[in-house]
Amino acid sequence: MWAVRVEKPGDLAVVEVEKPAVAPGQLLLQVQRVGICGSDLHIYHGLNPFARYPRVIGHEVLATVAEVGAGVAGFVPGDRVALDPVVSCGRCHACRVGRPNVCRSLQVIGVHRDGGMSEFCVAPAANAIKIPDHLSDRAAAMAEPYSIAANIMLRSDADANDVALIYGAGVIGLATMQAVTMKGVRCIVVDIDDARLERAKALGAARIVNSRRESVEATVEAETDGFGVTLVVDAAGAPGIIEQAVQVAGPTGRIMVLNFQPGATAIPQSEMVKKELSLLGSRLNRRLIPQVVEWFASGAIDPEPLVSHEFDFRQVKKALQLIEEQPEAVCKVHLTFA
Repeated sequence: MWAVRVEKPGDLAVVEVEKPAVAPGQLLLQVQRVGICGSDLHIYHGLNPFARYPRVIGHEVLATVAEVGAGVAGFVPGDRVALDPVVSCGRCHACRVGRPNVCRSLQVIGVHRDGGMSEFCVAPAANAIKIPDHLSDRAAAMAEPYSIAANIMLRSDADANDVALIYGAGVIGLATMQAVTMKGVRCIVVDIDDARLERAKALGAARIVNSRRESVEATVEAETDGFGVTLVVDAAGAPGIIEQAVQVAGPTGRIMVLNFQPGATAIPQSEMVKKELSLLGSRLNRRLIPQVVEWFASGAIDPEPLVSHEFDFRQVKKALQLIEEQPEAVCKVHLTFA
């Protein structure tokens, strides 16, 4: 079978590998499509500290069950499934309190172990979520990115009393905006690219801000009657965002951090204490893909507008080139395998 594998940083190829054998507790999956994530690019460029090489990448997986391993119930060949890439031990403190996404022995499919950019892959049956028949492949393959938004909602307790400031109108920023808007949150979206901002506006942003031309601080002041935003999501990871977020957040504000940025961040403690702010990390998701699938199936959220391009997996280098050279033209890119 064929797989997309990063042999070492900077060296990616479509290679022929052996079809994996299914073990007890596992499913053998015939992959249908896989989304390309920024973390895949980080592995490709050697910027992910957790990856080991060679590595078959890909964690945003839609597949069909090809074979069911011994001891597995509830699945039959032909079932369509989305894959939760979070593999946890189930025994450590984090797992026992319902936070498997920060398990002491956390492994992420496509990072710590081979992922889904291959014609077939194996995964624990516990990590497969059935997809309703009426949901399109394009939508179903977006379940994992939206689970990041679901985790942000859960961590931040977002509700209709909030006004949110979302930095970044890429996939995660837009997915988060859609998710919290569903809860009645009013969203201000900041980016430096007009095309991305227009997409955010079309999907429901209450206010868009190009921070190269407009003041974020002045916009927040005007949009909140001087109180400040109560939820900030850093889905951009640019330098200076957290420092600015502390300033524009109002009392009770929660600041969500998603990125692994090198170096230190200078946070004025006086502002944190005066406004009783919460600085919260959010990583991956905690078994939230079933909830996301329900959002999609019910029509509460339509993820398809975020899928901007599709490529046959053999064109993966062309897809990566498009993402890196024309980011303004790209939202989510899918590779198709069948």
